Amino acid sequence: MRQSRRGSGQRAFRSLAVALAGIGALLAGCQRESEDGPLSVAGRLFEFNYRNATAAYILTLNRDRDLPEGSVVETAYEDPAGGKPIVTATKIYPFWEKIALQSPPVHCIVKDRPYKVTVTLKNADGREVQTLRTEIISNIDQTVLPEKPLTVGPGYTPNPQVFHADGTPDFAPEKGCPTV
Repeated sequence: MRQSRRGSGQRAFRSLAVALAGIGALLAGCQRESEDGPLSVAGRLFEFNYRNATAAYILTLNRDRDLPEGSVVETAYEDPAGGKPIVTATKIYPFWEKIALQSPPVHCIVKDRPYKVTVTLKNADGREVQTLRTEIISNIDQTVLPEKPLTVGPGYTPNPQVFHADGTPDFAPEKGCPTV
């Protein structure tokens, strides 16, 4: 009797895994936003780091073809707090299969709002080789993060500005974000 339950559970797990793999393949297909260049978008998200009370864009690119030697990726992230885009430059190497890009910390992310990201691949001479445009949407607001880091120092020492001596914590979210 135990074997039949286990076999049944394994079949259900395999079916679920196949279904999830199919969904993943569909999503991956939807994320390719390139006009046949050496790079394509593989993944995109906002990373919320509760320990440090920071949020950042994370973008992963696939290398689909050879990259020019000395390539640089210039990434322009829409600033969720308003103002000019946040621009970074990342040197990339021809042997990299995946390229992970991360913005500096950003503030005021709003749930379900699309934020624009433009990635420009440039060769060693600074000539544009490819441009990718995509959007990143968060499924949570930045209000889930406390205004101050939960820990300080190289270890996990509780931040005295958050965890007060009387035992009360201050998990207040960041203030000063524009309302949508």
